[in-house]
Amino acid sequence: MSAIEVSDELLSEAKNYLDITWADDTTDNKLKGSIRRGIAFIVRKTGVETSAFSGDSADPSAQELLFAYLLYDRAGAVDQFKTNYLSDINSLRDAKAVTDYANAKTTG
Repeated sequence: MSAIEVSDELLSEAKNYLDITWADDTTDNKLKGSIRRGIAFIVRKTGVETSAFSGDSADPSAQELLFAYLLYDRAGAVDQFKTNYLSDINSLRDAKAVTDYANAKTTG
């Protein structure tokens, strides 16, 4: 996987979700690292594209899962996220598989 770029829009949405109301480069850089780790984890577990997290092709389910990851990451509890959100991870993976199957049927 190539380097994950964190758009200003996604950073802003994440800061809003986490109630980070101050402007600080150190906080932004730390949050960008957390966002990259969260996206990498979710992509690895579900197969969704990195574009699912921001921009015009954003998937609300993927974003919701990412923001939940960020909450747990900030609390140092990513292991609990993996347990508590397993069904959401599986649902997103299954939805991706269904979409891929439908696309393969229509193009093939």
